[in-house]
Amino acid sequence: MMNNVGSKKPAKWCLALLFVFHWGTAWAQGAEEEIADSADTFFDISFGDLQEEAMLVEEEGKKGVLVMFETKDCPWCTRMKQQVLNRVQVQDYFHANFRVISVDAEGDVPVIGFNGEEMTAKAFALKSLRVRATPVFAFFDKSGELMTRYTGAVKNAYDFLLLGRYVAEGHYKNERFSRYRRANQPG
Repeated sequence: MMNNVGSKKPAKWCLALLFVFHWGTAWAQGAEEEIADSADTFFDISFGDLQEEAMLVEEEGKKGVLVMFETKDCPWCTRMKQQVLNRVQVQDYFHANFRVISVDAEGDVPVIGFNGEEMTAKAFALKSLRVRATPVFAFFDKSGELMTRYTGAVKNAYDFLLLGRYVAEGHYKNERFSRYRRANQPG
């Protein structure tokens, strides 16, 4: 009987150490990256008029418009908002280089496309990019031409910043993002 009781104490001790180690590691990692108040601050205020967004890009001297197509029940969209889009460094970089808006790929809210055509958000998602899975990050230039698109969630904030640099610096013209990402991984 003594052996059973004695064998449980080290197991509890190990679990406690693992908890403290995990908590400490998570805290240290969080200290490296500043978290914004909300992922909502990643998006610029927009009335869904992409022609107006393109004009603002021109006036503000930015590279283009980033449209995040999302849906309410998309777990990958939620993951991106909770783990990537809420990083201050990500928000600062994208706000410096792009107008950033969100479009509900299943929504009925009116959207005015880059060509001036008004339609629902759902119709815009299907017509402009055939969005069927979310999230989709679509980068449009000042004239409304698609520069590149990325479907799915990225691994972390670093990879999302790489995606932004890939577009802002024009690398999308010469190589695929997968190759660019592989060449720019740390270490």
